[in-house]
Amino acid sequence: MEMRSFFGFDVPSNVLKSTIEIDPSRSPFMKERLDVIYEGESFEQLSDLVEQLDLDESTFKVVCLNTIELDATKKIGHPERRKIEREIGLRIQGEPDLDHPKTIYGVLTIDGKWYFGKLVVSEAIWLQHQHKPHMYSTALSTRVARAVANIAAPHPKGVRVIDPCCGIGTVLVEALSMGIDIEGRDINPRVVLGSRKNIAHFGLVGDVATGPIAEVVDNYDVAIIDMPYNLFTHITADEQLEIVKEARRFTKKIVIVTIDTIDHMIEEAGFEIIDRCIAKKGTFSRQVVVCK
Repeated sequence: MEMRSFFGFDVPSNVLKSTIEIDPSRSPFMKERLDVIYEGESFEQLSDLVEQLDLDESTFKVVCLNTIELDATKKIGHPERRKIEREIGLRIQGEPDLDHPKTIYGVLTIDGKWYFGKLVVSEAIWLQHQHKPHMYSTALSTRVARAVANIAAPHPKGVRVIDPCCGIGTVLVEALSMGIDIEGRDINPRVVLGSRKNIAHFGLVGDVATGPIAEVVDNYDVAIIDMPYNLFTHITADEQLEIVKEARRFTKKIVIVTIDTIDHMIEEAGFEIIDRCIAKKGTFSRQVVVCK
Protein backbone atom coordinates (compact mmCIF):
# COMPACT_ATOMS: atom_id res chain seq x y z
CA MET A 1 0.00 0.00 0.00
CA GLU A 2 2.85 2.37 0.77
CA MET A 3 4.31 1.62 -2.67
CA ARG A 4 0.97 2.41 -4.31
CA SER A 5 0.75 5.65 -2.35
CA PHE A 6 4.23 6.76 -3.40
CA PHE A 7 4.20 5.71 -7.04
CA GLY A 8 0.58 5.10 -8.02
CA PHE A 9 1.17 1.39 -8.64
CA ASP A 10 2.90 -1.60 -7.07
CA VAL A 11 5.06 -4.44 -8.34
CA PRO A 12 5.52 -8.00 -7.09
CA SER A 13 9.31 -7.90 -7.56
CA ASN A 14 12.02 -6.29 -5.42
CA VAL A 15 12.79 -3.61 -8.03
CA LEU A 16 10.58 -0.70 -9.04
CA LYS A 17 11.27 1.76 -11.89
CA SER A 18 9.72 5.20 -11.63
CA THR A 19 10.34 8.85 -12.48
CA ILE A 20 8.99 9.83 -9.03
CA GLU A 21 11.81 10.62 -6.61
CA ILE A 22 11.29 9.33 -3.07
CA ASP A 23 13.94 9.48 -0.35
CA PRO A 24 14.47 5.79 0.47
CA SER A 25 15.02 6.68 4.14
CA ARG A 26 11.34 7.58 4.34
CA SER A 27 10.27 3.97 3.92
CA PRO A 28 11.13 1.01 6.18
CA PHE A 29 10.73 -1.15 3.08
CA MET A 30 13.17 0.61 0.73
CA LYS A 31 16.84 -0.35 0.66
CA GLU A 32 18.23 2.13 -1.84
CA ARG A 33 17.51 4.32 -4.86
CA LEU A 34 19.55 4.52 -8.03
CA ASP A 35 19.30 7.88 -9.78
CA VAL A 36 20.04 6.67 -13.31
CA ILE A 37 22.52 8.76 -15.30
CA TYR A 38 23.33 6.32 -18.08
CA GLU A 39 21.78 3.12 -19.39
CA GLY A 40 22.96 0.76 -22.09
CA GLU A 41 22.07 -2.41 -23.91
CA SER A 42 25.39 -3.97 -22.89
CA PHE A 43 28.11 -3.55 -20.28
CA GLU A 44 30.49 -2.28 -22.98
CA GLN A 45 27.99 0.36 -24.11
CA LEU A 46 27.40 1.49 -20.53
CA SER A 47 31.17 1.67 -19.90
CA ASP A 48 31.62 3.94 -22.91
CA LEU A 49 28.86 6.22 -21.68
CA VAL A 50 30.40 6.43 -18.19
CA GLU A 51 33.56 7.90 -19.73
CA GLN A 52 31.59 11.11 -20.23
CA LEU A 53 31.35 11.56 -16.45
CA ASP A 54 33.90 14.13 -15.25
CA LEU A 55 33.98 14.61 -11.47
CA ASP A 56 36.76 17.21 -11.59
CA GLU A 57 38.94 15.27 -9.11
CA SER A 58 36.01 14.72 -6.70
CA THR A 59 36.17 11.39 -4.85
CA PHE A 60 33.88 8.51 -5.68
CA LYS A 61 33.16 4.83 -5.19
CA VAL A 62 31.36 2.36 -7.48
CA VAL A 63 29.15 -0.41 -6.10
CA CYS A 64 27.63 -3.24 -8.13
CA LEU A 65 24.07 -3.75 -6.90
CA ASN A 66 23.55 -7.28 -8.21
CA THR A 67 24.24 -8.75 -4.76
CA ILE A 68 20.88 -10.53 -4.77
CA GLU A 69 18.42 -11.72 -7.39
CA LEU A 70 16.77 -8.62 -8.87
CA ASP A 71 13.42 -9.50 -10.39
CA ALA A 72 14.30 -12.30 -12.84
CA THR A 73 18.00 -11.37 -13.02
CA LYS A 74 20.28 -13.72 -11.13
CA LYS A 75 22.75 -12.59 -8.49
CA ILE A 76 26.28 -11.84 -9.69
CA GLY A 77 29.07 -13.47 -7.69
CA HIS A 78 31.49 -11.45 -5.58
CA PRO A 79 34.56 -11.74 -7.91
CA GLU A 80 32.54 -10.69 -10.95
CA ARG A 81 30.97 -7.75 -9.07
CA ARG A 82 34.44 -6.50 -8.04
CA LYS A 83 35.54 -6.77 -11.67
CA ILE A 84 32.52 -4.73 -12.82
CA GLU A 85 33.22 -2.08 -10.17
CA ARG A 86 36.88 -1.80 -11.19
CA GLU A 87 36.15 -1.55 -14.89
CA ILE A 88 33.49 1.11 -14.42
CA GLY A 89 35.62 3.00 -11.90
CA LEU A 90 38.55 3.18 -14.33
CA ARG A 91 36.30 4.94 -16.84
CA ILE A 92 35.36 7.76 -14.44
CA GLN A 93 37.44 10.93 -14.44
CA GLY A 94 37.80 11.45 -10.71
CA GLU A 95 39.57 10.20 -7.60
CA PRO A 96 38.45 6.80 -6.29
CA ASP A 97 38.04 6.53 -2.53
CA LEU A 98 36.70 3.29 -1.09
CA ASP A 99 36.48 4.53 2.51
CA HIS A 100 35.12 8.07 2.46
CA PRO A 101 33.90 8.92 -1.04
CA LYS A 102 32.02 12.13 -1.68
CA THR A 103 29.71 10.29 -4.08
CA ILE A 104 28.71 6.63 -4.32
CA TYR A 105 27.70 5.36 -7.74
CA GLY A 106 25.78 2.18 -8.40
CA VAL A 107 25.87 -0.09 -11.41
CA LEU A 108 23.49 -2.97 -12.09
CA THR A 109 22.07 -5.16 -14.78
CA ILE A 110 18.43 -6.15 -14.89
CA ASP A 111 16.25 -7.63 -17.61
CA GLY A 112 19.14 -7.55 -20.08
CA LYS A 113 19.96 -3.84 -19.68
CA TRP A 114 22.69 -2.05 -17.74
CA TYR A 115 22.24 1.03 -15.54
CA PHE A 116 24.65 3.47 -13.86
CA GLY A 117 23.82 6.33 -11.54
CA LYS A 118 24.10 7.98 -8.16
CA LEU A 119 23.28 5.63 -5.31
CA VAL A 120 21.17 6.86 -2.40
CA VAL A 121 21.17 4.37 0.47
CA SER A 122 18.32 4.19 2.98
CA GLU A 123 18.99 5.10 6.60
CA ALA A 124 16.79 3.11 8.98
CA ILE A 125 15.68 6.15 10.96
CA TRP A 126 12.57 4.33 12.19
CA LEU A 127 14.80 1.87 14.06
CA GLN A 128 16.13 4.73 16.18
CA HIS A 129 12.57 5.48 17.29
CA GLN A 130 11.82 2.03 18.67
CA HIS A 131 12.90 2.92 22.20
CA LYS A 132 10.83 5.82 23.49
CA PRO A 133 10.55 7.20 27.01
CA HIS A 134 6.83 6.37 26.94
CA MET A 135 5.53 3.19 25.31
CA TYR A 136 2.72 0.67 25.54
CA SER A 137 2.42 -2.78 24.03
CA THR A 138 -0.62 -2.11 21.84
CA ALA A 139 0.91 0.90 20.08
CA LEU A 140 1.75 0.63 16.42
CA SER A 141 5.27 -0.54 15.67
CA THR A 142 7.52 2.25 14.44
CA ARG A 143 7.78 0.45 11.09
CA VAL A 144 4.02 0.38 10.55
CA ALA A 145 3.60 3.90 11.94
CA ARG A 146 6.12 5.23 9.42
CA ALA A 147 4.38 3.44 6.57
CA VAL A 148 0.98 4.78 7.69
CA ALA A 149 2.36 8.34 7.73
CA ASN A 150 3.68 7.82 4.20
CA ILE A 151 0.36 6.38 3.03
CA ALA A 152 -1.41 9.45 4.42
CA ALA A 153 1.03 11.99 2.97
CA PRO A 154 3.21 10.36 0.29
CA HIS A 155 4.03 13.77 -1.19
CA PRO A 156 3.80 16.03 1.88
CA LYS A 157 4.66 19.45 0.44
CA GLY A 158 1.76 21.73 1.31
CA VAL A 159 -0.19 18.90 2.96
CA ARG A 160 -1.61 19.48 6.42
CA VAL A 161 -2.15 16.36 8.56
CA ILE A 162 -3.78 15.67 11.92
CA ASP A 163 -3.67 12.63 14.19
CA PRO A 164 -6.68 13.31 16.45
CA CYS A 165 -6.31 10.10 18.51
CA CYS A 166 -2.53 10.19 18.68
CA GLY A 167 -1.91 8.16 21.84
CA ILE A 168 1.78 8.25 22.80
CA GLY A 169 2.69 9.76 19.44
CA THR A 170 4.17 6.84 17.51
CA VAL A 171 2.79 8.16 14.20
CA LEU A 172 3.63 11.74 15.15
CA VAL A 173 7.31 10.91 15.72
CA GLU A 174 7.61 9.15 12.38
CA ALA A 175 5.75 11.85 10.47
CA LEU A 176 7.64 14.73 12.07
CA SER A 177 10.98 13.03 11.43
CA MET A 178 10.10 13.04 7.71
CA GLY A 179 9.14 16.72 7.67
CA ILE A 180 5.40 16.07 7.43
CA ASP A 181 3.27 18.95 8.72
CA ILE A 182 1.27 17.07 11.35
CA GLU A 183 -0.53 17.97 14.56
CA GLY A 184 -1.58 15.60 17.32
CA ARG A 185 -4.50 15.46 19.72
CA ASP A 186 -5.77 13.04 22.34
CA ILE A 187 -8.54 13.11 24.91
CA ASN A 188 -6.27 11.71 27.66
CA PRO A 189 -4.03 14.40 29.27
CA ARG A 190 -1.52 11.81 30.56
CA VAL A 191 -1.17 10.30 27.09
CA VAL A 192 -0.71 13.76 25.57
CA LEU A 193 2.10 14.44 28.03
CA GLY A 194 3.78 11.17 27.04
CA SER A 195 3.40 12.02 23.37
CA ARG A 196 5.03 15.42 23.87
CA LYS A 197 7.93 13.84 25.75
CA ASN A 198 8.44 11.24 23.03
CA ILE A 199 8.56 13.94 20.35
CA ALA A 200 11.03 16.03 22.35
CA HIS A 201 13.17 12.96 23.10
CA PHE A 202 14.10 12.70 19.43
CA GLY A 203 14.75 16.40 19.01
CA LEU A 204 11.55 16.98 17.07
CA VAL A 205 9.05 19.81 17.35
CA GLY A 206 5.32 19.30 17.04
CA ASP A 207 2.02 20.43 18.52
CA VAL A 208 -0.08 18.00 20.57
CA ALA A 209 -3.38 19.29 21.98
CA THR A 210 -5.56 17.85 24.71
CA GLY A 211 -9.19 17.29 23.91
CA PRO A 212 -11.71 15.17 22.02
CA ILE A 213 -11.91 15.03 18.24
CA ALA A 214 -15.14 17.03 18.45
CA GLU A 215 -13.08 20.09 19.41
CA VAL A 216 -11.05 20.12 16.19
CA VAL A 217 -11.92 23.39 14.42
CA ASP A 218 -9.40 23.70 11.58
CA ASN A 219 -9.50 21.89 8.25
CA TYR A 220 -6.86 19.36 7.22
CA ASP A 221 -5.89 17.61 4.02
CA VAL A 222 -5.77 14.22 5.69
CA ALA A 223 -6.34 12.64 9.11
CA ILE A 224 -4.67 9.55 10.51
CA ILE A 225 -6.90 7.73 12.99
CA ASP A 226 -5.52 4.80 14.95
CA MET A 227 -8.95 3.80 16.18
CA PRO A 228 -9.24 3.20 19.93
CA TYR A 229 -9.85 -0.50 20.50
CA ASN A 230 -12.68 -2.15 22.39
CA LEU A 231 -10.19 -4.68 23.73
CA PHE A 232 -8.06 -2.07 25.41
CA THR A 233 -10.25 1.00 25.99
CA HIS A 234 -13.78 1.66 27.14
CA ILE A 235 -15.09 2.77 23.76
CA THR A 236 -18.34 1.69 22.19
CA ALA A 237 -19.15 1.10 18.54
CA ASP A 238 -21.25 4.27 18.61
CA GLU A 239 -18.26 6.25 19.88
CA GLN A 240 -16.09 4.80 17.12
CA LEU A 241 -18.69 5.88 14.59
CA GLU A 242 -18.70 9.39 16.05
CA ILE A 243 -14.93 9.60 15.63
CA VAL A 244 -15.23 8.82 11.91
CA LYS A 245 -18.16 11.21 11.52
CA GLU A 246 -16.26 14.00 13.26
CA ALA A 247 -13.28 13.42 10.95
CA ARG A 248 -15.57 13.90 7.94
CA ARG A 249 -16.26 17.38 9.24
CA PHE A 250 -12.67 18.63 8.93
CA THR A 251 -11.01 16.45 6.27
CA LYS A 252 -11.80 14.77 2.95
CA LYS A 253 -9.27 11.96 3.39
CA ILE A 254 -8.54 9.63 6.30
CA VAL A 255 -6.24 6.71 6.92
CA ILE A 256 -7.84 4.50 9.57
CA VAL A 257 -6.03 1.82 11.54
CA THR A 258 -8.47 -0.59 13.14
CA ILE A 259 -8.64 -4.11 14.55
CA ASP A 260 -12.30 -4.37 13.57
CA THR A 261 -13.94 -4.23 10.16
CA ILE A 262 -15.76 -0.90 10.29
CA ASP A 263 -16.69 -0.49 6.63
CA HIS A 264 -20.29 0.32 7.55
CA MET A 265 -19.14 3.14 9.84
CA ILE A 266 -16.88 4.54 7.15
CA GLU A 267 -19.71 4.53 4.61
CA GLU A 268 -22.22 5.99 7.08
CA ALA A 269 -19.81 8.85 7.78
CA GLY A 270 -19.72 9.68 4.07
CA PHE A 271 -16.32 8.24 3.12
CA GLU A 272 -15.46 5.80 0.34
CA ILE A 273 -12.78 3.13 0.86
CA ILE A 274 -10.15 3.37 -1.88
CA ASP A 275 -7.43 1.04 -0.56
CA ARG A 276 -6.67 -1.27 2.32
CA CYS A 277 -4.16 -3.76 3.68
CA ILE A 278 -3.42 -5.86 6.77
CA ALA A 279 -0.57 -5.02 9.16
CA LYS A 280 0.51 -7.72 11.59
CA LYS A 281 2.37 -7.45 14.89
CA GLY A 282 3.00 -11.00 16.03
CA THR A 283 -0.43 -12.63 16.11
CA PHE A 284 -2.17 -9.24 16.38
CA SER A 285 -3.57 -7.88 13.10
CA ARG A 286 -4.77 -4.43 12.15
CA GLN A 287 -6.44 -3.13 9.04
CA VAL A 288 -5.09 -0.01 7.39
CA VAL A 289 -7.88 1.58 5.37
CA VAL A 290 -7.58 4.63 3.10
CA CYS A 291 -10.79 6.58 2.61
CA LYS A 292 -11.90 9.67 0.74
